[in-house]
Amino acid sequence: MNALSDNQLMQEVRDGKLDHLNLLFERYHRMLFSFFYNRNQDIHLSEDLVQNVFVRVLKYRHRFRGDGEFKHWLFHIARNVSSDHYRKKKVRYSESIDDWKDQITDDHHIPSESMIQKEQMKQLKTALDRLDPEKREVLMLSKLEGLRYKEIGERLGCSEGAVKVKVYRALKALKQVYKQMDNK
Repeated sequence: MNALSDNQLMQEVRDGKLDHLNLLFERYHRMLFSFFYNRNQDIHLSEDLVQNVFVRVLKYRHRFRGDGEFKHWLFHIARNVSSDHYRKKKVRYSESIDDWKDQITDDHHIPSESMIQKEQMKQLKTALDRLDPEKREVLMLSKLEGLRYKEIGERLGCSEGAVKVKVYRALKALKQVYKQMDNK
């Protein structure tokens, strides 16, 4: 069964062989967890969102046509799960800086160079939190997750050229946010 492609496995799930969903879960759990964790920095929430993705995969299995890559279909669902979660909670992909600060080791044990890096990361997180979710997402996919523009385009359902424009605009917006932060 491990020799089956993702599309073949999903077609089996679609046709009623629900035990094949376990293999897809094993193949994509870590990738989905990383996708969510990079947005919310919450282990438990990320795990819950991964579970929600597979609940939706099961619920909407009849919609899988198999004409594209399963991975793209899965990440389309993941983006919807993420959007729905934050829309329900009426929050953006952020958390309070105080919550985030608690996840870092104790300041007394960090050398001064690490303190500078920590402050820069804090500023970056604050700046990213001020961007609209679409710009933040494209920056996280390209710069933090290191995906190529083509892969991002496949996930977002747009061309590679459109991704380049989105990344450029997001970086420009991030630069503007940094300027505003410096003026305060």
